[in-house]
Amino acid sequence: MYAVVESGGKQYKVEEGTSLFVDRLDVKDGDKVALRPVLFRDGEVITAAKDLAKVKVEAKVVGNLRGKKIKVFKYKAKKGYRRRAGHRSELTRLEVTSLKGAKGGAAKKAEPAEKAPAKAEKEEA
Repeated sequence: MYAVVESGGKQYKVEEGTSLFVDRLDVKDGDKVALRPVLFRDGEVITAAKDLAKVKVEAKVVGNLRGKKIKVFKYKAKKGYRRRAGHRSELTRLEVTSLKGAKGGAAKKAEPAEKAPAKAEKEEA
């Protein structure tokens, strides 16, 4: 069982117990955060918005920190142009504590199976 969640405009694949770094959230250490699921899989894939509304993904804030420094250097040959800059991302570390899926609201597997025989009938004709 896993889910794909969105935080800060980026998507992350998570399972229970997964630890991940996301863009800085305005929360304190130890707080619980609800993440918005984009996809959920527990035997069947759930992507419909009404079914995803029933899926709950909770995470605990482990800490706020800064990422590794990225060095940027721009240079143009024979022009005397040189620029140096750096950047450190502000991050929040989350640990996924629970993944609760929708019972009975999952997408049906029967639909693709019904389409497959229809193609086989066309091939025979």
